[in-house]
Amino acid sequence: MSGSHLRLRFLSLLLLCCVSSSTSSLFTFSYPVLDLVACRSHQIQAFTQFKNEFDTHRCNHSDHSNGVWCDNSMGVVTKLQLNACLSGTLNPNSSLFWFHQLRFLNLSHNNFTSTSFPSEFGNLNKVEVLDLSFNSFTGQVPSSFSNLSQLTELHLSNNQLTGGFPQVQNLTNLSHLDFENNKFSGTVPSSLLMMPFLSYLNLYGNHFTGSIEVSTSSKLEILYLGLKPFEGQILEPISKLIHLKRLELSFLNISYPLDLNLFSSLKSLTYLDLSGNSISPRSLRSDLYIPLTLEKLLLEQCGIIEFPNILKTLQKLEYIDMSNNRINGKIPEWLWRLPRLRSMSLANNSFNGFEGSTDVLVNSSMEILFMHSNNIQGALPNLPLSIKAFSAGYNNFSGEIPLSICNRSSLAALSLPYNNFTGKIPQCLSNLTFVHLRKNNLEGSIPDTLCAGDSLQTLDIGFNLISGTLPRSLLNCSSLEFLSVDNNRIKDTFPFWLKALPNLQVLILSSNKFYGPIAPPHQSPLAFPELRIFEIADNMFTGTLSPRYFVNWKTSSLTVNEDGDLYMVYKNNAFGIDSYVYRDTIDMKYKGLSMEQQMVLNSYSAIDFSGNRLQGQIPESIGLLKALIALNLSNNAFTCHIPLSLANATELESLDLSRNQLSGTIPNGLKTLSFLAYINVSHNKLKGEIPQGTQITGQSKSSFEGNAGLCGLPLEETCSGKNAPPTQQPKEEDEEQEQVLNWKAVATGYGTGLLLGLAIAQVIASYKPDWLVKIIGLFRFCF
Repeated sequence: MSGSHLRLRFLSLLLLCCVSSSTSSLFTFSYPVLDLVACRSHQIQAFTQFKNEFDTHRCNHSDHSNGVWCDNSMGVVTKLQLNACLSGTLNPNSSLFWFHQLRFLNLSHNNFTSTSFPSEFGNLNKVEVLDLSFNSFTGQVPSSFSNLSQLTELHLSNNQLTGGFPQVQNLTNLSHLDFENNKFSGTVPSSLLMMPFLSYLNLYGNHFTGSIEVSTSSKLEILYLGLKPFEGQILEPISKLIHLKRLELSFLNISYPLDLNLFSSLKSLTYLDLSGNSISPRSLRSDLYIPLTLEKLLLEQCGIIEFPNILKTLQKLEYIDMSNNRINGKIPEWLWRLPRLRSMSLANNSFNGFEGSTDVLVNSSMEILFMHSNNIQGALPNLPLSIKAFSAGYNNFSGEIPLSICNRSSLAALSLPYNNFTGKIPQCLSNLTFVHLRKNNLEGSIPDTLCAGDSLQTLDIGFNLISGTLPRSLLNCSSLEFLSVDNNRIKDTFPFWLKALPNLQVLILSSNKFYGPIAPPHQSPLAFPELRIFEIADNMFTGTLSPRYFVNWKTSSLTVNEDGDLYMVYKNNAFGIDSYVYRDTIDMKYKGLSMEQQMVLNSYSAIDFSGNRLQGQIPESIGLLKALIALNLSNNAFTCHIPLSLANATELESLDLSRNQLSGTIPNGLKTLSFLAYINVSHNKLKGEIPQGTQITGQSKSSFEGNAGLCGLPLEETCSGKNAPPTQQPKEEDEEQEQVLNWKAVATGYGTGLLLGLAIAQVIASYKPDWLVKIIGLFRFCF
């Protein structure tokens, strides 16, 4: 892009209606600019009109990468970038297409709903870089794209585009072409790899068939073809792309073992991903068939049964992924002598130990090492001095956790769950971010020194033999998000003081010896600022919960989504930078079963108070938790009715209220909960007809047994008796009951006791005499 350019932040443009010297303080620049000439007013107006076509509440106004740039000589918009900002439909008559001088357009990660590609994109014939990836575009790429003769980069990945290969062959300036994760089909044009400047091609995750034609004169350096795109022979032509540096061929639709000899001609190759393909065992034993330039090698899920000796000669290797194979025996000692090896995953194999001594790893260059889900036995070896993240859960390690980890100053993540470690938790874990020691045989108390620093975000020591109390030093863990101490021997009162932790989202205290009330004094809400998963089952908690107990919980405003990941997994992006992220596991009683929840989603709520001695009424404020998916209050002594407000918990999937002393009828509103897959209200004092909805009548009859007054499906007892209420209450009765319940909450939350409640009821009686009997009854039996 020629000339100097003025960068206007997006927030500034939202505020501008004209441009003058008095508004120049609103501008921010990505670099110094001389001869400042602002965008012309008609360009500002066009941009404002474009912005007004969409919902922009998702825009991050502090994101300096979003905005517009104007050419100083003409004052016209030449660059426009709005990532993760716009929601709505991109129409053919959008003012976007008025910017005929655009050279750079990035509208990736937006939410363009039900939108096909407008052919008007073809009018932006000066565009050099066009990024429309990660949207919801559907249909075919219009033929007008062939007008974009200046285009050097085209990014259309992660949409839902269909049809044959887009007509881009005549765009001779293209250097970067990305069609990843769409639904394109048909054959790849024979002229594609003949394009003179094409160096990056990503066709990963489509439905192309046939072969591809290649010339040794091709300039291609990066090629992604993985995830079942081709049915024909494609490997032999690829061997002619002698300039390749990165090659991704994972999960191809081929029926024969892959021979590494095919890649021997690729002398510049640094990255090779063959995951999900069967590899010829013969080619893994020789050093003649693989480029010595390799830095990253991915062989995940390739059916490998012996450790590949071919790796010995790869002295430049930095990253290996051989997870999810069937390799057995001991991990060879020579592996740790590869001089540049920093990251490796050997997870989900059948290794049973290490060659060499317990110090075999110490002097390796390893920083990230995953070897969970194997059969490794014995003592844990001393970790590399450079280690940053170590995962070795789901093995058979035994003995104490070596104190040598105290000397690993770079260690941030330690994951050793599901082993047989004994002894105490080391005192020196205060600088770690992630500590996962679940399901071992550790004993003693929780070290006071765990929070000497403020870096700890996850602490999971569930299912051990830990005793004592929760150390008050946990208050120093200002970054703590996940705390699980379930299934230990901790004896303490409820830790109200943990609400001072501003980021705590998950608190699991189940199956210990906690006791006393869980409700704050003065009928106050619990008021943990970010709490969304709260499990305190199988303790000795007592007392009642105020109607306002769940008021102002974070989960009342969460938006449910599915962006969770397994804890501590690799993510490989298109540039080959390997990183690890943490997610946490929890054990929860869900849909009537005790299970390990391997994926903790970012935006749901789960509550388990089961197996305690709680009594009184279930708080009406439970209905405020819009993201609640699991609620278990079973095996307590709750009384009165099931809250009508539960019908507002529209994401609810599992509801267990069994073995309490609940009375009244099952609210009809529960049958409207479309995600409700499990409900259990057995062994209470409920009566009347079971609401007849698909989500309820499909349950087992055991979910309703033990209630002498209940009738209707799925129970065998019919509702023809005199005690059966109508299937649906009259609307007026529903409204009146809701008014009574609302008033009861107010009187309970702000009154000073039973006498005040009765006094207020008497005053109201002069205005609402029909309420009086009901209010007195509620105070008498459910206060």
